Amino acid sequence: MDHLSGLPSVHLVASGRLGFSLTDAYDCHAYLVDAGDVAVLVDAGAGRAPELVLDRIAATGVDPGRIACILLTHGHADHAGGAGALAHELDAEVWAPAGWADALEHGDEEAVGLVGARASGIYPPDYRLQPCPIDRRLDAGRIEVGSLRVQAVATPGHCRDHLSFVAELDGRRVAFGGDLVFSGGRVVLLPPPAGDAVALGRSLDALAELAPDVLLAGHGEMVLENAVADLTSARDALAAGAPRSLAL
Repeated sequence: MDHLSGLPSVHLVASGRLGFSLTDAYDCHAYLVDAGDVAVLVDAGAGRAPELVLDRIAATGVDPGRIACILLTHGHADHAGGAGALAHELDAEVWAPAGWADALEHGDEEAVGLVGARASGIYPPDYRLQPCPIDRRLDAGRIEVGSLRVQAVATPGHCRDHLSFVAELDGRRVAFGGDLVFSGGRVVLLPPPAGDAVALGRSLDALAELAPDVLLAGHGEMVLENAVADLTSARDALAAGAPRSLAL
């Protein structure tokens, strides 16, 4: 999968068992965005096999030296665990939501939810979170990376301090939604206090107000047209007390 249909500037460079099994089984989707003068990576996978992600980056034909930074949607291990290794190999910075930065810098497995997830069998017993220096702490607002303009949107609910990123790419409004919502209006609502159904509903509305054409989530299928319908579908199901869940 060199690039996504209708989005030549976006490449899927990591995907695990909850997607297309392109890299390590525990990886989320990671997207390489080529803006011409610079490139950015959105999310980083779990870090168990960063060489597989690097191989897929090389296969895109994008010069790795143009990758300026890794944008993290949130601090869960399948999205952020590989950031340190990839940043080191790519000589790139890591930009993360401010609320996750300390935990990622210190490799705090309790704070990122890894201790409980590992005990539940979500991750293998030997998996460990590697500390990762954070070069920029992100809040909601406008981000500029070279010519690339990105809107960071506060979208908590799946977890605290979650950000989604929206950019105009190839003539379309693209939302990189992390684990906020998935195709078909499905969600992953963690038990409180980690998850927050009320905040999730508000976040779905906030992202829908930006009217994205495309939703590139952290797992599952991509929504390549009319992404607002998936956002409003998820919101309505949540409000009715019958959210549709992504199978883990």
